[in-house]
Formats: sequence, C-alpha cells, structure tokens
Amino acid sequence: MDEEIRQTVGGNIGRSIIIEDRGIQTEFEDLPQIQRPVSYPAKASSSSYVFSFFSGCGFLDLGFEKAGFEIVIANELSSEFAEAHHYSRNRMGMPLPSEGYHQGSVEELLTGAKRNWLSSHVKTYKKKGLVGFVGGPPCPDFSVGGKNRGKDGERGKLTNSYFDLIIEQKPDWFLFENVKGLWKTKKHREFYDEMKQMALAAGYSVSDRLINSIEYGVPQDRERIIMVGFCGSLLKKIGAKAGEVIDEERVHWGKYMTANKSDLFAMPWPQKNAFGAKIAKPRVPKELTVEHWFSSNDVENHPNAVHCFKPREGLARFLSVEEGDDSKKSYKRLHRWRYSPTACYGNNEVHLHPTLPRRISVAEALALQSLPRGFVLPPGMTLSAMFKTIGNGVPFLAAYGLAKMIRDITGQKK
Repeated sequence: MDEEIRQTVGGNIGRSIIIEDRGIQTEFEDLPQIQRPVSYPAKASSSSYVFSFFSGCGFLDLGFEKAGFEIVIANELSSEFAEAHHYSRNRMGMPLPSEGYHQGSVEELLTGAKRNWLSSHVKTYKKKGLVGFVGGPPCPDFSVGGKNRGKDGERGKLTNSYFDLIIEQKPDWFLFENVKGLWKTKKHREFYDEMKQMALAAGYSVSDRLINSIEYGVPQDRERIIMVGFCGSLLKKIGAKAGEVIDEERVHWGKYMTANKSDLFAMPWPQKNAFGAKIAKPRVPKELTVEHWFSSNDVENHPNAVHCFKPREGLARFLSVEEGDDSKKSYKRLHRWRYSPTACYGNNEVHLHPTLPRRISVAEALALQSLPRGFVLPPGMTLSAMFKTIGNGVPFLAAYGLAKMIRDITGQKK
C-alpha cells in the first residue's frame, strides 16, 4: 500500500458511531429516502465532485475519496449497505457524503421531485467545479455464473437507467463498472454497445477496457469492464472530439497499474498442496498473496474477525479440500502463497481458509478486496449482507488506480 493511502487511512481508527435506525432516515420524514448526515468532519477543498450510484458500502467511493475527490451523494437501495457506508466512514474518521444519502432505486431519480432534487445538486456543484458520476449497477443478469437474463432482467434494466441518468444530467465525466460477461458474452455485448453509443450520441468521448484487479495490486483474479466518458472542457485535455471513441493511450489506462496481468500469471504460482502441509515460500510477489494481506490487515484481531459462517455439517468437507484447489463451483480453498479467485460469495460459492478448517471471515474477505485495515462493517449487519456487499464491491486498490487516472484528466489536486 503506497504512502499516500497510509497517511490518509491511519488516523481515528477507534472512533465509531452506531446508527440505531436500520434505514438511516428517521429525521427526514418529508423526504424519507433523501437524507443529510447530522454531522461530519470538515472536508478538504475539492474542485471535482462525485455523485455515486449503486454505492454498496462504498469501496469505489473510497478509491475516489483517497484520490482527492469529494463524494456529494451516495445512492444505494439496500438500507443495510447504506448503513455500512455511513458506519465505515465514521469508523475511519472520514467525511460522509456532502449532501447525504439517497436510499432507494436509481430509477426514482429519473422522475418527479427526486429528479429535480438531483438536478439541483448537479447544477450547484457544476458551478463549483467538475461533476462526475460513478456506478456499477447490479450485475447478476450479465454474469455467466448468475441469472444471465441480460438487459431484460430486473437488474439488467438498471444499467439502462444509469445511462439514462448520465445523459439526462450530463456530468462532466462518468465511470461505469460491470462484470466481464457484459463485455465478452455476445448477446450482452450488443446491449453494452447500445449503451456506449448512447453516451457517444450525447456528446461524450468514451474509452473502455477490460481490467483485472490484480494489475492494480489487489490479491485477486477479478476481471471487470470499465467505461469512462468525458465531455465539455475535458475533451480538449485528452485531445478528443465529442462523440469520439478514445484510444487507451490518451486516457493512460496502464499508468497506475503495478504490473501486466500476462506477466503476473506467467509466474511460478503454487497450484495445490495437501491441506495442512508445510510449504516453502515461492518466488512470487508477496504483495499479491493471501498470506500477505491477511497479515497486513491483522485479520485475526480485526473487528470483523468474529463474523464468519459456521458449518452446518461436520468438519469432513472442510478437511477434504486441498490448499489452492479452486477448481470446483463451491468450496474453493485459498492458497496462502497465491492470489484469490474472484471474491464472489453468492450462488453457493464458498471460499475456505488456506490453513484452517473453516470458511473465511468477513475481515479476511475485506483484506482480499484490498481494503485498508481500518475499514469495518457494522457489527449488527447480517452475515449474508456483509459477504454480499463485499463480493459486489470494486476492490479498493483498483478503484484508487482508476480514480487517479481520472484525476490526471480532470486536474483534481491530490
């Protein structure tokens, strides 16, 4: 973890606040799904502002915050995820979104009073600086391992709604994140290209890339499609015209990647070892190993270390899977000296601890998503919600790298 992150994450780890109302909305009955935080630490000055959609507990937001952007509004449908977003930032002594939370569907922001509310804030912050939208709509309808219903699924429709929101509100830039199935699967790729053409027709210059989080220093093999778009004054900065597809060189996609994935995967990573066996450390980058992140984040003493699913059956199944065997759909055992497979804790996928006969804990899952040690989920959150929001999130170091790439284009100060 680089020094810029260490300095901003290290303080006030012990400070916390527990929100009694699960919906975080009791004081705002006239607008029950739009809330301002009661109080928060003073913000550093910023010239670039982020409106976050499908925020979850805020991994993507955190990357932009650490890169110097100010989060204006965080939109999240789940009250548990919104509470986790609020709780984690108070725990780290960080500012909450300037204009609070919209807890509800993004579709609500396309009509009526809530549309006007959002539009008013976008206009206000455009007068202060540059406005960006970031979001990764729920993706089971595009996932090969999920429902695969595509654009007609309930979740798939939210991608269309996100682009409708972008085109209607016209932020200066936007970022869209989703699973590789939207990019690689033929029937979904047609829909993806439709969204891309919508952005181009609205005057954005657009660039996209299939990234792997391991390239940003995340101990995880996790591919995701990222699309970024720019308009207005930013076009001149990247030497682009409205409606143009931008090549990767002008956006500098690789600038904040730590290594090329092909080079990384060609290294002599260990494959499988008998469970409980003594293993010599291989000559691979330790910063990309499960063991390194478990140790760096002190997962045994992390507040979320106690949050772990207990086995319903005997230990036989937990003892039978070899270390590093992730070949099966369920019950994948991590290898201590290798990176993790994609953090995905739904559809009966279970990740086992490398050297202990149990599932990984919430603290360990957070480490695999490269979260700072001080990031904590609320103790009252259900285990299912904890693992779901972790699996849905953009790994922090990948989010941070993408945010710095956009920071270079917008001119945002560190």
